[in-house]
Amino acid sequence: MASSQELSDFLRDVERRAFKQTVYAVRDDHAALDIVQDAMLKLAEKYANNPVTEYPMLFQRILQNTMRDYWRRQKVRNLWTTLLSSFGAGQNGEEDHDPLDTIDVEDESSNPMIQLERSQTIKIIEKAIEKLPARQREAFVLRYWEDMDVAETAEMMGCSEGSVKTHCSRAVHTLATLLEKQGLGTKALANLGVTS
Repeated sequence: MASSQELSDFLRDVERRAFKQTVYAVRDDHAALDIVQDAMLKLAEKYANNPVTEYPMLFQRILQNTMRDYWRRQKVRNLWTTLLSSFGAGQNGEEDHDPLDTIDVEDESSNPMIQLERSQTIKIIEKAIEKLPARQREAFVLRYWEDMDVAETAEMMGCSEGSVKTHCSRAVHTLATLLEKQGLGTKALANLGVTS
């Protein structure tokens, strides 16, 4: 069992190396610092009582998992940014246009009917996803939003690959039906990057 001083020494020694490794992976100093700090906290909270000899492997695994979590969050954020960007382009073709600005600011001066339609479309899609059964929603999010393959999804969900395929297929069909009833259909799913 490691002492608190041994844990502190280990974290001090590993911090710089972990930061450089993470910056190289994520290409963002601020995000890298957050990831390393999160990994250090997780090690201290969950494994402080482990022998000090286990720290290097434990910390590397925690760091890698924390980086994966960061990439998954980025992927989901980018998906919604892409979806929202389909509702409007930046003024004068701006490349750094933020789609959230379109909905919150630019639409206030545009046609109120268009603004209402866009707002309703987003709500319909969110509500349709919320209506999925828990296992279908979990499989759908892991496969299509977090871009995991069938084997990774099965491992995360603790079920067989066949079950993942079944859950995903049912989720896509249920969403398509729910969205078609609202007049959106497969076009809205295509905007989410989902193919049946």
